[in-house]
Amino acid sequence: MQRDEYELDEEPTFELGEKVRLRKLIKNDGTFPGREIGEVLAKKGEIGYVSSIGTFLQRSYIYAVHFLEKGIIVGCREKELESAEENHESDVTGG
Repeated sequence: MQRDEYELDEEPTFELGEKVRLRKLIKNDGTFPGREIGEVLAKKGEIGYVSSIGTFLQRSYIYAVHFLEKGIIVGCREKELESAEENHESDVTGG
């Protein structure tokens, strides 16, 4: 997303209940209560489910992802996620 683009001009990439996979390590940036800043919340490759969709600064979507095995819900940006649904078009890897 370029500086002058707004994600909110488009529909959310992921849907409520959609199975998603983390594309990167997620650490506490200070917004996750009860955990130290910098503490790892979820690791690259972990699977969760979109439990709600909010917005950040009226620019981007924030996806609340419920990681069932850990029992936590973490806010993630679109670029941090990819669909883990078998029939989702972004799963096509071409090889």
